Amino acid sequence: MSKTASEIRLTQFAAGGGCACKIPPGELEDAVAGLVGFSDPNVIVGLDDGDDASAIRVRDDLAIISTTDFFTPVVDDAYTWGKIAAVNALSDVYAMGGTPITALNILGWPRDVLPQELIRDVLHGGLDAATEAGISVTGGHSITAPEPIYGMAATGTADPARLMRNDSAEAGLPITLTKPIGSGLLNNRHKATGEWFQQAVDVMTTLNRDASRAAVDAGVKAATDVTGFGLLGHLYKMARASKVDAVIDFAAVPFIDGARETLRDGFVPGGSRRNLDWVSPHVDSDLDEEALLLLADAQTSGGLLVIGEVPGYPIIGETVPGTGRVRVR
Repeated sequence: MSKTASEIRLTQFAAGGGCACKIPPGELEDAVAGLVGFSDPNVIVGLDDGDDASAIRVRDDLAIISTTDFFTPVVDDAYTWGKIAAVNALSDVYAMGGTPITALNILGWPRDVLPQELIRDVLHGGLDAATEAGISVTGGHSITAPEPIYGMAATGTADPARLMRNDSAEAGLPITLTKPIGSGLLNNRHKATGEWFQQAVDVMTTLNRDASRAAVDAGVKAATDVTGFGLLGHLYKMARASKVDAVIDFAAVPFIDGARETLRDGFVPGGSRRNLDWVSPHVDSDLDEEALLLLADAQTSGGLLVIGEVPGYPIIGETVPGTGRVRVR
C-alpha cells in the first residue's frame, strides 16, 4: 500500500542532507583552481576568496549581490524543508551586509517517486520565508531529478562602502557568532531516527536579517555565514583570506540543545568529518576530536560569523596577527 504525503519521510529520499551534502571544501578548491574568466572592473567580490555571494558595482553607491543555494531534504516535513532552504539561500545576501530584493526557485523532483502535492508544500515554505524577508519570489526553474532538491537564487542590494567580506578581517577584534551550532548533527539524527528537534528547526528558519543589520550598523567589515564547511572551515577561510589568525574559546561557543549528546551517540554527518579532515592541518588545539567535530559540524542555515562586536550576540574569540591559522583553546 502506498504512503500518503503525510507519511513520507523526505530525508529517506536523499543520500545527503542540507548543507552537509556539499562537495568537500578541499575537493572544490582543487576543482576550480586556475579557472579564470572575463575580468570585469565592476566586480567587487567574485571568485577570488570564496565569499558568500558576488557583488557587482552598478553605481558608486549601489552594488548588486547575487547568490544561489540549494540542497536535498534536511527534515522530513516538506514545508519546513522549503522554508529552511529559502532562509539559507537568503543568508548569503545578509552575510555580505545586503538587503534581498527578489528570489527565484530552484527545484529538482523525482516525479515517479514522490507525490506532486509535496512540491506545493516545499514551495509554500520557500514563499513564506521570502515573505518574511519582505521580497517576492518572481519565478524559477524545475527539473526531474533522482533526488528532491530545493533552493533559491537570490538577488540583493548593498552600499559598496559597507559590504561585509571574508577577506577584510583585521587583527585585534572580537569574533561574534549569531546562532548556536549543531544543526548538522541533529539533522543527521533526525534522518536516522525521525526524532524532531524544534530548537534546530527554529535556528535554521530564522533569517539572518536582524544580525546583518546590527553588524552593518556597528561598522563591521568582515563576516560570513556558517553553513556546510562548519564553524572551523568558514573561520579558517576568513583567516586565510584576511591573513590573520583566529582564536576561538570553545567554552564560549553556543550549541543547540542536544548537539553534544547526539555526537556522543554517534550521529556524525560524513560532511562534518570531511570538514575536520580538511581544516585540521590549519588548526592548533589541545582539545579532543569530539570537541573539534562539534566545531567542524556541517551547518544548514547557520548564523553569521562576524569579525567585530555585534550587540546582543555572543563573542566566541578574537582575531590576532598571524598567517591564516585557527587556534582553539
